[in-house]
Amino acid sequence: MKTVKFYTLGCKVNLYETETLKSMFEKEGYLPVDSENADIIVINTCTVTSTGDKKSRQLIRRAKRENPGSIVAVVGCYAQVAPDEVSKIPEADIIAGTADKFKILDYIKQYDGFQINAVNNEISAHYDDMFSFSQSRTRAMLKIQDGCENYCSYCIIPYARGPIRSRPCESVAKEAKILAEKGFTEVVLVGIHLSSYGRDINSSLTEAVRTINEVEGIKRIRLGSLEPLSVDRKFARELSGIAKVCPSFHVSMQSGCDETLRRMNRKYTSEQYLQSLENLREFFPGCAVSTDVMVGFPGESDYEFEKTLKTISKARFASLHVFQYSRRKGTPAADMKNQVSEDIKALRSQKVIALGEKLKEQYCKDYINQIKEVLFEDKTGNFYEGFTENYIRVRAVGSNLKGQYKNVEILEYKDGYCVGEIKSF
Repeated sequence: MKTVKFYTLGCKVNLYETETLKSMFEKEGYLPVDSENADIIVINTCTVTSTGDKKSRQLIRRAKRENPGSIVAVVGCYAQVAPDEVSKIPEADIIAGTADKFKILDYIKQYDGFQINAVNNEISAHYDDMFSFSQSRTRAMLKIQDGCENYCSYCIIPYARGPIRSRPCESVAKEAKILAEKGFTEVVLVGIHLSSYGRDINSSLTEAVRTINEVEGIKRIRLGSLEPLSVDRKFARELSGIAKVCPSFHVSMQSGCDETLRRMNRKYTSEQYLQSLENLREFFPGCAVSTDVMVGFPGESDYEFEKTLKTISKARFASLHVFQYSRRKGTPAADMKNQVSEDIKALRSQKVIALGEKLKEQYCKDYINQIKEVLFEDKTGNFYEGFTENYIRVRAVGSNLKGQYKNVEILEYKDGYCVGEIKSF
């Protein structure tokens, strides 16, 4: 039996698509492996930052070095936007972008020892209706949208992913039912620009969520990253009427300073952003809100950075993902004046991370002595670890807890997670 090994860089959509590819290979008789040498290596690349490009190149070279007899197939976003760069890497045997990654098995059959560059610059305006059934986590990702048309000044993704396109609700329901039959009780809806779901098919994100809510066996529904302006009061109210939606939301911020947001070509102000969180908290009291924060964007002064810190404090986030601006060739921001030094970026990043940890601790400590339902996922040392519906990481002692829902009394917060005790009623 031929073997295949997968590497994934980047976002949850990439992770989902890797699982889809894995399903396709298994259907063709391949055995997915993790450690041993493999006949085929598939690298699903990321290009959201120049660092992502660099990691992709390094991984391509390392994969061939560690698996010298294998066919190395490079797919995904970096391959899509920089096919000439990838083709100069001799270790890359097959190159396919986002448009044609699901044809990779055909290219493998065609491979005769000479590099195949199958990157197609024309990305379809129709959703590629692919299913992912090889997921190994307790939570299952369910991709329902692709593409982005926002063209933020720092981002290359619209060029890598193409126009927005949405997966029909019937297809969403079909995969959700299969996931439920396989034992998954929690699904995470993901997309490149999830908030745009439905614009192209006369539907809406809440309609897709309602569709999954009707699937027997699914107990929790989580949403991927949301755009602030889409989180109006109507959206929050409608979402609160869908029973299985978890009170945990990721609302993309990037910066808390209006001047910086304008240069980023983000379409909202810091006040509008904060209002979107209040909309959620009105209908989901106590909900957890997480976000992304970019530091060191071109022209970001100390004054602008301080504005971002103030907005973060007002927002009362449960968690933050902090990253430093990375100059990305092909984007308007790469040519902007007043690029911020790496030292200043690092210092600002540390400050935001410290503030984020403080806010996370405050949020989690509000739940001490409360009993919350936890879906346990993994074992860490003597503890099993899982998440509450509002995405608090909880550890507790027990046996055979993986995949189980248990009521847990939260006793203390330490080192980024809560420790609890399982309660039987």
